[in-house]
Amino acid sequence: MNFWDVFWLLLIFIPLLMIWGFALVDIFRRDDISGWMKALWIVAVILMPFLGTLIYLIFRQPGATAMERTQMDEASRDFVQKYAPDNTAQQLSTLSDLHDRGKLTDDEFATEKARVLGSQPSA
Repeated sequence: MNFWDVFWLLLIFIPLLMIWGFALVDIFRRDDISGWMKALWIVAVILMPFLGTLIYLIFRQPGATAMERTQMDEASRDFVQKYAPDNTAQQLSTLSDLHDRGKLTDDEFATEKARVLGSQPSA
């Protein structure tokens, strides 16, 4: 094998083959495309590997599958549960820390403290 054979194989053919394969997998994984549209995209990508894949990747709608949306929702719930204070003492401690570091102004601190304590802010 000479240099140009390796160049063609590693830098052009294999990446194009991977993009083509990922496009096919993406078409099957999408739940927002109907069966006939999936079949049409599969035919376009298989019959015209470079052009069909390029057109699919340009015109595909951004979005996640149902499983990915569920995983993102669970991850955000876990994040909020882990890092959000769940009682008044922790909330006041967090507010005090933010105020001490200069992230909250005096007015913002008073307003948030009143919200946490359930009373009206003092003027």
